[in-house]
Amino acid sequence: MSNLQIRRAIPDESAVLTALAHAAKRHWNYPEEWITHWKDDLTITSDFIARNEVFVATIEGEIVGCCALVLIESLAELEHMWIDPRQMGKGIGRALFAQVQARARELTASRLELSADPHAEKFYERMGAVRIGLVPADVSGHARVLPRMRVELGVRSSARQFGVLPSGGDPSKIPPKSGAPKH
Repeated sequence: MSNLQIRRAIPDESAVLTALAHAAKRHWNYPEEWITHWKDDLTITSDFIARNEVFVATIEGEIVGCCALVLIESLAELEHMWIDPRQMGKGIGRALFAQVQARARELTASRLELSADPHAEKFYERMGAVRIGLVPADVSGHARVLPRMRVELGVRSSARQFGVLPSGGDPSKIPPKSGAPKH
């Protein structure tokens, strides 16, 4: 998609990103009661955007997707991956996922993990993620689980080259850059 642009989100875009999250979740025909139950989980606040690396995908200036990278020590967590339902299947999710992987590698994260909506598990598998477990996610009395997934990122060669990681060292021991957001 040649006119697709990816950039950092700004805190003023929180309402647009929250609306996108709700629309994307509704795409899977979840009961409206569940959407209401998930209201807080689907809300992307200005503070969240300011504290984390949130990316938006735009086409001709319109936001059509978003995702967030949250760092916790050497673990990078993918959160809030949402694509406008009218734009699904057009490579936007793939582009955002590639952006997050590249950024996580730059920050020397050894792996990228996420808890996927069951409808999105196949997408993440195509992106190279493997299921590492299940996360209980019951809602309104209905038993539900989310696939917990991981992509091994490896270590950038420059980490060894510049002495960040000794030869044969454990990439999970690489500290995050100072000021890396905690969540």
